Amino acid sequence: MIAVEGLSFSYPQAERPVLQEVSFNIEPGELVLVIGPSGSGKSTLLRCLNGLVPHFHGGTYAGSVVVDGQSTREHQPRDLAGRVGMVFQDPESQIVAETVEDELAFGMETAGMAPAAMRKRIEEVLDLMRLAPFRNRRLETLSGGELQRVAIAAVLTMQPRVLLLDEPTSQLDPQAAEELLTTVQRLNDDLGLTVVMAEHRLERVVQYADRVLYLPGDGSVVSSGVREAMETSPLAPPVVRLGRGLGWSPVPLSVREGRKFAANLPAREAPHSTNGRSADRQPAITTRDLHVSYENTRALCGVSFEAYPGEILALMGRNGAGKTTLLRALAGLVRADSGSAHVFGMDVATLETEELARDVALVSQEPSAVLYRQTVEDEIAETFASTGRSGSVEEALREWGLEELRRANPADLSAGERQRTALAAMLAGRPRVVLLDEPTRGMDYETKEQLVNNLRRRCEDGCAVVIASHDVELVGRCADRVLLLSEGEVAVEGPVREVLTESLTFSTQVSKLLGGQFLTPEDVLGEGASM
Repeated sequence: MIAVEGLSFSYPQAERPVLQEVSFNIEPGELVLVIGPSGSGKSTLLRCLNGLVPHFHGGTYAGSVVVDGQSTREHQPRDLAGRVGMVFQDPESQIVAETVEDELAFGMETAGMAPAAMRKRIEEVLDLMRLAPFRNRRLETLSGGELQRVAIAAVLTMQPRVLLLDEPTSQLDPQAAEELLTTVQRLNDDLGLTVVMAEHRLERVVQYADRVLYLPGDGSVVSSGVREAMETSPLAPPVVRLGRGLGWSPVPLSVREGRKFAANLPAREAPHSTNGRSADRQPAITTRDLHVSYENTRALCGVSFEAYPGEILALMGRNGAGKTTLLRALAGLVRADSGSAHVFGMDVATLETEELARDVALVSQEPSAVLYRQTVEDEIAETFASTGRSGSVEEALREWGLEELRRANPADLSAGERQRTALAAMLAGRPRVVLLDEPTRGMDYETKEQLVNNLRRRCEDGCAVVIASHDVELVGRCADRVLLLSEGEVAVEGPVREVLTESLTFSTQVSKLLGGQFLTPEDVLGEGASM
């Protein structure tokens, strides 16, 4: 189905190739997982498979890519659209219509499909992706995860023979991610759809794959079986890392496979739950009966909570539960219909956004929305200039490991690198409140560990962190408390070890495997185990 021979590609003015002398084949009906550290070339490889490289991106290209008998060098991406469908990391970039149904129809309309055939496919895909209740919704009213499902649905209406997915679960809650992957697996099994998927959250996807393509970051691509890759790869999900640390063989790929080993483990004492609050400190954030709505959609309904200096509070919940709206309300970007939000005693409603930005930093789930300067260091310098915070560009670059990228244009970076740039820029100068919306998008496990360490250091200095995330493993690793939202209301609030271990959906792999209040491999193996 896909034949890659001697593929090399360098972006304009790049010091080294992203891909160098790469060769591999993908058979019809395979589900192949592409893994590698941030910036290793995973997204570039997918773009080579659908013809965006070399036709859209500049640079130096060599070798050949043949997909379903068509050479990507000789055929434009539009010619391949009926054979290859791709969903990008940032679904916002490929949305073109105003409503969900119009977005699903757009590709078929440009292909000149008959209206009756279009209607049939739209209905099938709406049901397949559980989007029927959203069919008439305007796309700007959807959450990031809902947009991701719409982008995938729009590609599926074209009935491609090859589906390329670039981090398809990055903005989905655990239940939605499981439903999506089950759907992809069914398309793969029942229809023989060939799937190539790049993903950092391996705990969600590794058990579905037939084979792994590993990009170490030196331009090469290593093809291997899934279990072989997981036994040796520096990138591995929690259950695999736990199995390695305890000497389980063969290494389990899923919680189900790990249970036969876990049953024979000697009794261990789980870490105790803590609430993360400091009794002698006043809240950094207080909301009381907060209500926010968009047009006729209720986003928040009576939300009340407190967040304290020195703690990390995680906001969790299904897509559309109100997490992003709550963060935006705390940052003064949306006004409440009623109720109040205070930051260190200051009423958010009475403050100008620029005034609030000195103490409160919000990093949105889409880095491109806040990155517009020509270089990484310019982005950081702009934050100091606009907020009046004290600090240095050098300190921010070091904190997020961006020294070598300081003069790079953010638009040319990988998703993970852009995410780190957004963090470095928006958090420069040590704000007292940090609000993060899905901060691990595009991040590999090593970069997530860097994020955890940086947030903990800030908490030691008295910062209050509120993080909205679907990344259960990240929350289990770093959060003190969890606020679980449901349809704009607070459903559950409590210490992280209680909330995550008592949940069927929002539980870590280790919690599902061992029960009790174990959340991470580090809880079992000790803090020496890396993320």
